[in-house]
Parts: sequence; structure tokens; C-alpha cells
Amino acid sequence: MQLARVTGTVVATTAVDGLKGVKMLLIQPLTQALKPSGGPVVACDTAQAGEGDLVYYVKSREASLALDPYFVPVDATIVGIVDAV
Repeated sequence: MQLARVTGTVVATTAVDGLKGVKMLLIQPLTQALKPSGGPVVACDTAQAGEGDLVYYVKSREASLALDPYFVPVDATIVGIVDAV
């Protein structure tokens, strides 16, 4: 899992069947010191996060397993909102 800050919402006009109705957010990955690390990433949201929230997310195969049905084509999924660091 990695930390990120939600910076915005992504709107897609078309989506594969497994992603219809799934909220997608733009996130900025962070280092352990909460500094930006790399470029922004689009992530599916399973935690009902909002803009400005500090979240943790998973990538790769784990990202698709966090959704129902799993094995949908995603690279990142938000799995929790961070209360404190």
C-alpha cells in the first residue's frame, strides 16, 4: 500500500462493464514524509474518498482484486482513508 492525496475527480464517458458506476479519482502519490512522488495517477475509489483526503491505495493485481467483480482492467484502487500519520 502507498499513500496519496486526492486532487480531483475523473469523468469517463465510456467504461468497461466492470467499471460502470465506479468513482474514479485523481491522486498524487506521496513519500513517507508526505512529499509528492512522481506524477498523478487515476485510481478507482472503494473508500468514498473526497478531494483533499489523504488515502492509501494499492497497485497492479491487488488493485483489480479490490473491486467487485475483480480482475477488471485497473492500475490503482483507493482502499482506505488515512485518519492520522
